[in-house]
Amino acid sequence: MKDLLEVIAKRLVDKPENVEVLVKDGNRGSVLELRVDADDIGKVIGKQGKIAKAIRAVIRAAAIHNKEFVSVDIVPKD
Repeated sequence: MKDLLEVIAKRLVDKPENVEVLVKDGNRGSVLELRVDADDIGKVIGKQGKIAKAIRAVIRAAAIHNKEFVSVDIVPKD
């Protein structure tokens, strides 16, 4: 899932070298924390969060296919 999220995010942003995906353990499964440059955060979220919802849907579908539960958090990179 980490690699899939990274590929998707790098295609959306202007600074793909600043894309980073961290895997954390959550209550119900894994949490993928997508970190992008602060200037690119809007490109990943999209108007009214539509791109973020689509990214989450793709990752969730891939995770279900692998019998996992994964959620995605999008944060600006420090």
